[in-house]
Amino acid sequence: MSMMVNAPLYPDDIDVLAGALFAWCAERSIRLHSQEGLSAANVAIDLYDAGYQTQDQLLGALHAYESH
Repeated sequence: MSMMVNAPLYPDDIDVLAGALFAWCAERSIRLHSQEGLSAANVAIDLYDAGYQTQDQLLGALHAYESH
């Protein structure tokens, strides 16, 4: 059984993730520390690892993910 190891996140990566996540939560009046906010954070990290690495790309991908 193999395990995937994510690359380390650097301060600029965290800024991108946080900016997109804060914007997404603010649009929906969701508290970041709620279950929905934490779930969105997990999705955002997965999307970032999948290649959505700017705030605009990540926010767009969160919107697309939400509509599925």
